[in-house]
Amino acid sequence: MSNCPSKKRILVIDDSEAIHTDFKRILNPEQRRSRGDIDMLEEALFGPTQTRGNASAEPDFEVDSAFQGQEGVAKIRASMQNNQPYALVFLDYRMPPGWNGAETLRRLREVAPSLRVVLCSAYSDYSWAELVREFSDLQLLKELRKPFNGQEVRQLAIKLTGEDDDPSHAPT
Repeated sequence: MSNCPSKKRILVIDDSEAIHTDFKRILNPEQRRSRGDIDMLEEALFGPTQTRGNASAEPDFEVDSAFQGQEGVAKIRASMQNNQPYALVFLDYRMPPGWNGAETLRRLREVAPSLRVVLCSAYSDYSWAELVREFSDLQLLKELRKPFNGQEVRQLAIKLTGEDDDPSHAPT
């Protein structure tokens, strides 16, 4: 992990290593450019994307990983103590055997009450309405359903970290 101040720091809290790999590939242009054969296979399967070939003009993110809620909250606490806070967290709803996403979010809010969080899962033990009632601030809390679209993840990260300085990213 670099300490480059120009990069917005994002923490992914999820129990699946494959999900961490996906987020890093989506949010880190260097990893996306170095894929080669995977790029060609993805383009053959899904067609060309708008981001391909223009990655250098896009925001760059520093993506960090935590595999359980407790580890994630500890990393958030340490990042704040080191004056290198995260700008955004992608948080899984289910992470057995530890805290689930709701419990992690409760603990996270004690440490960093204004940190933006995107809750991610294919299913949830809580309805979105229940989470909104408990955590209330929709400016700080979003939901993303798995399987997610890479472009949707990237646009969420750009929007929620304030990296949307490029007019080509502006909503239509």
